[in-house]
Amino acid sequence: MKGLLIKDLKLMANQKKFFLLVLLIAVMQVGVLNDTTFIISYLTFIASLFTLTTISYDEFDNGNAFLFSLPITRSRYVAEKYSFGLIVGGAAWLLSTLVAVIGGEIRKVQGASDTLIIAFAILPIIILILAIMIPFQLKFGGEKGRTAAIAATGVVVAVAVLAGKIADLMHFDFAALLDRLQAMDLKRSVAVVIGASVVAYLLSFKISISIMEKKEF
Repeated sequence: MKGLLIKDLKLMANQKKFFLLVLLIAVMQVGVLNDTTFIISYLTFIASLFTLTTISYDEFDNGNAFLFSLPITRSRYVAEKYSFGLIVGGAAWLLSTLVAVIGGEIRKVQGASDTLIIAFAILPIIILILAIMIPFQLKFGGEKGRTAAIAATGVVVAVAVLAGKIADLMHFDFAALLDRLQAMDLKRSVAVVIGASVVAYLLSFKISISIMEKKEF
């Protein structure tokens, strides 16, 4: 898996001008916007989704057929993509959080504690986005994969709305549930949300392995 990680990091290094431009734009936003936490979601999202770009590179010109002629198993390939997403996304998250905290404190527009709360709220969202997008990318490829992922997200939203209407008909008290969640300790709440996103990530990993095992090149 080390060799696959090096390959993807080298691919990322080839795009260094793009990432430097993104970083420059993000830093400028911290210097202008009152909400310095925007940089956290912005940088982390872009860096994490580069995982999908590496999958597209691997598929280009039937590259996977050559790749899997090497001593690389399909499960190890999937594990590398999920690890790469966490490594790159995690590094971008740490860097952007640090910049947001420093920028907020210097400009006196946002306290460090408020910035950290938002940063930890963003982290599970990025993990869930990767958990949704990677299986679709592996299954359908570039454009079709993104279209399918968007469609699946729409279905999830529709199901959530339908569930809400059913809960109303059954007189389920969502307000009481929200009150109980708000009453929870902040650290405990963050741990629960991040834990749930990690479980979703692991489930997505299992699904992706199944997809790759059935895929023909």
